[in-house]
Amino acid sequence: MTDLRTELGEAVAAAFAAEGVDPKLARVTASDRPDLADFQSNGALAAAKALKQNPRELAAKVAARLEDDARLASVEVAGPGFINLKVADAALAARTAEVAGDAAHAGAAGVEAPRKVVIDYAGPNVAKPMHVGHLRSSIIGETVPGRFRSRGAALGGAAQLGEWVDQRGGLIGAGADEGRADAFMAEGDGPFPTASPVTLEDLERLYPAAAARAKEDADFRDRARKATAELQAGRPGYRALWKHFVAVSRTALEREFGALGVTFDLWNGESDADPLMPEMIAHLETSGLLVEDAGARVVHVARPGETRKKKLADGSVIEAPSPPPLLVISSEGSAMYGTTDLATILDRRKSLDPDLILYVVDERQAEHFEQVFRAAIMAGINGKARMEHLGFGTMNGPDGKPFKTRAGGVLKLHDLITMAKDKARERLHEAKLGEDLPADEFEDIAHKVAVAALKFADLSNSRTTSYIFDLDRFMSFEGKTGPYLLYQAVRIKSLLRKAADQGAEPGPIAIGEPAERDLALTLDAFSQAAAEAYDKRMPHVVAEHAYRLAQSFSKFYAACPVLGAPDAAGRGSRLALAKATLDQLVIALDLLGIDTPERM
Repeated sequence: MTDLRTELGEAVAAAFAAEGVDPKLARVTASDRPDLADFQSNGALAAAKALKQNPRELAAKVAARLEDDARLASVEVAGPGFINLKVADAALAARTAEVAGDAAHAGAAGVEAPRKVVIDYAGPNVAKPMHVGHLRSSIIGETVPGRFRSRGAALGGAAQLGEWVDQRGGLIGAGADEGRADAFMAEGDGPFPTASPVTLEDLERLYPAAAARAKEDADFRDRARKATAELQAGRPGYRALWKHFVAVSRTALEREFGALGVTFDLWNGESDADPLMPEMIAHLETSGLLVEDAGARVVHVARPGETRKKKLADGSVIEAPSPPPLLVISSEGSAMYGTTDLATILDRRKSLDPDLILYVVDERQAEHFEQVFRAAIMAGINGKARMEHLGFGTMNGPDGKPFKTRAGGVLKLHDLITMAKDKARERLHEAKLGEDLPADEFEDIAHKVAVAALKFADLSNSRTTSYIFDLDRFMSFEGKTGPYLLYQAVRIKSLLRKAADQGAEPGPIAIGEPAERDLALTLDAFSQAAAEAYDKRMPHVVAEHAYRLAQSFSKFYAACPVLGAPDAAGRGSRLALAKATLDQLVIALDLLGIDTPERM
């Protein structure tokens, strides 16, 4: 199934080629002046300059070759050589019928060669509550598997739990000091208790306490480092205790992710890659990549002679290697983040053999992933897999800095979701929406509205930019918001139910009115939006399309009576347009991880 822009682009390219012009210049885009044309091609300007011809004359020759194309109502040359294309009503109706008949993808084309893809978009730490800093990776990352699956990709999303750092040893030490882990402190293979010695509340208290103590108490810090090294080395009691920590933490993580509608195909911890550590480190050694550096062991990933400017504390600027070496083994003998990232890449290559691995992680981690990717490629650990870091900006408060609570602390993700649900209930009551529904259905709607507000506010921004958190604005049922889109979807569902009650059904699509044309062209544009979001890894393109679609339908609904159409054929056509809009809007929102309620 091909969208009109692609089809017309091929036709214009053929006309350019017939005039001896490079068809690559025949790019067709949506018109800058929709009052004059649906699409345009500006290629004649560049081609005429290269061929030393008059651009308007060249454009006229190309336009003459397109005049008999039945898909076009008109082909006109404007200005210095723009080619304006207006689609015939019949062609537009036929394309809209194709979109309406494509229940699975609403007109969005797939790819010729699907790939195996792993998307890593969650790195919460064991024993540490998720906070607002985890929101963007979860929301953005959740959109990627859907977009890739819609384009034919296999596999999907992965959560990678943070485990192997010194705070974990501190947690073991803190639990031992409270007498909660005595049974796990013994040497030997156990057996060890099967019941967890801690609750989630215990972990949430012990984690910050241990971190603070490690900063002030050198003896405790050394114990923590030693415990981390022994944990990584496989001490049975520590491993058994740590499994309890992970199980208790995962319960909380699944609660928070579940509240956002975020799911994973793969749940892994850094410890899952641990069995591959010896093999990987031995390979780095035999490859001559792992070298000593001030008691630690690193991989130099900068290319020979590659430098960057680095600003020192005194303000002076020096030339430094770019990027710096990847730390693999610390001076205490512990594996580091980069080590487990490399081992995880090796694990995924062996178990999944993916074509592509995507990491949806804060832009501030760009250098780390550059180091890891370079080391993986140098060592051949990644196999055929291409690796990409999809960095993103921060969610900021009114002061432009990363969002904090009023007291200046980091807001827990659970508390943020609760805030959003409270605001959703408030807004629903203000708008007198859903008040006559059963309490459990109202609560479900409030939850969907809250999640839609959070997700759309994030995803309507370019992934690489930061944005200001404003819950009042995000939760509005007017303007460019998630709740507005849900309301429009529910509005169409209500229209279709009312039509069914009257015995009216969708029928063959006919295009005639300007608002019908605008809606049909917007429906056609979904394929391009989905492709661009896929190619550029930019979910905001789908968010923009969803908003434009809702606006186009609103204008159509105001200008073209549906149930009050002049005749049965017109009513059936407009119902079909409404149904096609609903299906595409629901699919677009689903790609953004947003569920649509049946009513409000």
